[in-house]
Amino acid sequence: MPSHPQPNSSRNSLPSTLNIGVLAHIDAGKTSLTERLLFDNGAIPELGSVDAGSTRTDTGALERERGITIRSAVATFTTGDLQVNLVDTPGHPDFIAEVERALSVLDAAVLVLSAVEGVQAQTRVLMRSLRRLGLPTLLFLNKIDRPGARPESLLGEVRARLAPHLVPLTTVTDPGTPGAGALPRPLDAPEVRAEVAAVLAEQDEALLGQLVDERPPSARALGRALVEQTAAGLVHPVLCGSALTGAGSAQLVEALRTLLRPPAADPHAAPSGTVFAIERTGAGEKAAYLRLFDGQLAARRLVTFHRREPDGGVGEFTGRISRVEVVGAEGEAGAPAGRRLRAGGIARLYGLPRVRIGDRLGRPPRESTGTHFAPPSLETVVRPADPERKTALHAALTALADEDPLIRTRSDADGSTSVLLYGAVQREVIAERLARDFGLRAVFEPVTPVYFERPNGVGEAAQELNSRAHNDFWATVGLRVEPTAPGSGVRFHHRAERGVMPAAFHRAIEESVLRTLRQGLAGWEVTDCAVTLFLAGQHAPASTAADFRGLTPIVLLRALQAAGTTVFEPCLTLEIEIPPDTLSAVTGLLTGHAGRILDSAEAGDVWALTVEVPSRLVPRITTALPGLTRGEAAHGARPGGDRPVRNAPPTRARRDGDPLDHDVYLRFLAQRHLAVDE
Repeated sequence: MPSHPQPNSSRNSLPSTLNIGVLAHIDAGKTSLTERLLFDNGAIPELGSVDAGSTRTDTGALERERGITIRSAVATFTTGDLQVNLVDTPGHPDFIAEVERALSVLDAAVLVLSAVEGVQAQTRVLMRSLRRLGLPTLLFLNKIDRPGARPESLLGEVRARLAPHLVPLTTVTDPGTPGAGALPRPLDAPEVRAEVAAVLAEQDEALLGQLVDERPPSARALGRALVEQTAAGLVHPVLCGSALTGAGSAQLVEALRTLLRPPAADPHAAPSGTVFAIERTGAGEKAAYLRLFDGQLAARRLVTFHRREPDGGVGEFTGRISRVEVVGAEGEAGAPAGRRLRAGGIARLYGLPRVRIGDRLGRPPRESTGTHFAPPSLETVVRPADPERKTALHAALTALADEDPLIRTRSDADGSTSVLLYGAVQREVIAERLARDFGLRAVFEPVTPVYFERPNGVGEAAQELNSRAHNDFWATVGLRVEPTAPGSGVRFHHRAERGVMPAAFHRAIEESVLRTLRQGLAGWEVTDCAVTLFLAGQHAPASTAADFRGLTPIVLLRALQAAGTTVFEPCLTLEIEIPPDTLSAVTGLLTGHAGRILDSAEAGDVWALTVEVPSRLVPRITTALPGLTRGEAAHGARPGGDRPVRNAPPTRARRDGDPLDHDVYLRFLAQRHLAVDE
């Protein structure tokens, strides 16, 4: 393999840092591989076991008991002059949001496959996202020592179903036996050099010309080309081994050193980074995991974080860091050990009680390209087993939502709280965490699908102080609603003259618009629209921000009434692999559940189907698949489109007093004011 470019040394001779994500389908062995890399490189004194619940990255009691990764965790080792931060991510699809967050802070990834099971549905979902982001990705074929291991034939399967341009860097001896080994394939071997050159030439016209002219490149030149194409995500080096026996571990570490480059960073720039995980200490203090892209951070520094709110608004907060714990730090001159975070590194930050996952410090160089996985499409109402503990339950769920922003919470008038979910396993984990961490026993109602609304056309409404129409508020508000492109979210525009009233009144209008859009005409969140404030006025000194907060929902819903809305249901795109003799039964199941088959093809000894299905029907399909396929079906999901709901659209009870019903709304506001006063 090519030698690693020498990283730039700092004046304190600190190692360069590489942040690597370890991703896989559940049970492919990624946590065991993380444990093996830590042990073999001297970071831990003994190997932990997933079955025994003794691994370093699965630290939570639930993770140890269930034997699955629920939250991303970071562990580190050093090899030569390179510090490798390993980010171990969940493999279960119910916790795909954790993977989503980890992708935003990675320099590269190791995608783990089982040499027995091969390419699985979740493997394809993950690889698609890695390729979309252009993240350099090494493939590690694990479990070569297990009966049924087939590393050689698996390469063809990977090329056909995962990534076409592979560069195998190891050869397996005695596969499927306890003595299976992994030997390196050096580039200076003529047959290896010819094979690798042929793969790289598919992406390099100059190299292709050399081969056509029978001028094969040297091993050194080929090594440089392999590094460049790996960094660009054009080719994927493949290594084989066993996390259980340690076979192939050394070759994987060498590939990390030689094929992946630490990113360029400016230590003198203003700090910029992303919070990608939150954990709590035994005392309940928040620790925020932050990847720093540029600059430096130390304790006592005042920092400002920016965030995108769930309703589309942008928020920020400022806080002072009380403590910095750098992952893998050994200490350096001028700062206590582990208390100065440099560009490229990861640290736990303390003293920021308002921090949330996804918060951004400054502007990280790699801007978000949107969601790569399907958002939660299920909702459940949660009630405490003890009716007297409604407030405590809501506070606990809000705290959990801080750790996982996709767990959206909503309070009901009867004191219950609803949360968004991916699936049943996630619901079970939330229930267990409520019991263990907060001492709360919760009752979950059956899950229901989450719908949304889009405006049909343009609608306007206005309420003026001096008009003949009755106005209960010292405020004038005029709003226009119009549809925008699907996927564009919500936009708010000011067209009213800003100088005629205080900025606080304008903020009250904008905040009320975004909050009101969470419940459209049918009670579902409204999206893909632009709301324009074209009229605003006050009556000094009587007007207050509360007047604008009270009037805005009335005007906005009247504008929505004029525009009309359509209720849509979200869909998922399922990728299903089944035995050929079950094709007829499975397609019947899919079409019977409103599935639209987008593609179907033979892929080796299976049929691969791509089908769009309403999210609400996915559980029925996935439950029925094993019985129709002798348990041999594999499936994965990714964001799909959406469809208008046929017939009478479902409605959801309002929780804002219904601004379109004058008397009901005023009573709601009065009761809310009384509750605040008390």
